[in-house]
Amino acid sequence: MASPSRRLQTKPVITCLKSVLLTYTFVFWVSGIVLLAVGVWGRVSLAVYFSLLDEKATNVPFVLVGAGTVVVLLGTFGCFATCRGSTWMLKLYAMLLSLIFLIVLVAAVVGFVFRHEIKTNFESNLNLALRDYNVTADRHSEAVDTIQRTLHCCGVQNYSDWEKTEYFTQRGIPQSCCKSQDDCSEDDLKDPGKAKLKVFVDGCFFLVTSAMESKMSVVAGISFGIACFQLIGIILACCLSQYITNNQYEMV
Repeated sequence: MASPSRRLQTKPVITCLKSVLLTYTFVFWVSGIVLLAVGVWGRVSLAVYFSLLDEKATNVPFVLVGAGTVVVLLGTFGCFATCRGSTWMLKLYAMLLSLIFLIVLVAAVVGFVFRHEIKTNFESNLNLALRDYNVTADRHSEAVDTIQRTLHCCGVQNYSDWEKTEYFTQRGIPQSCCKSQDDCSEDDLKDPGKAKLKVFVDGCFFLVTSAMESKMSVVAGISFGIACFQLIGIILACCLSQYITNNQYEMV
């Protein structure tokens, strides 16, 4: 049996660790809410871009929403485990934090490795969307119009890409490329020489990928920050569990 002075020294450490871990768990729980918000924001703000990507890429926001939900639930469990001071619950909490850390880290690495593949895939789908563009308001045609109006661009590499499409032979360059809707007639849009003065000449591919990279870097930065933040929780949970175990042995 350990001396009373030894036990008196251990208890304040446990109390301090509990307070720090509770504070951490609350922040971790809030970070789950942030992940949920980022996932929803990414789905809404990048929806038009995701519509021109493969289905796998469009699942990224849903993955963040799912991860945010898991973090919120795990944060609640961590708070309960800390308050109870249960060693097995704290160890389980640390193990689950480690698992989520590894999953997020692997996901970030995979996203970084395949970022060029996503660009190539987007360029290919954008070219297909131009080729099959029509006025029946299908999903891809709407996405092309939205991108061109929002980013003030036209075509894939430049406005002349439209000259290779079937739509151009019928209607010319789409109205969504016009700098001013009031000064952009169908006759102008059918004449490449006149159209050059009426429409945006820069292509959309570079502007879209730049916009996507800037927004996805925000998503990746927040996700990576939360993943690294979990290391603190793992260390705190392990330390608290060890101190509680030692204190129980000292009382025997």
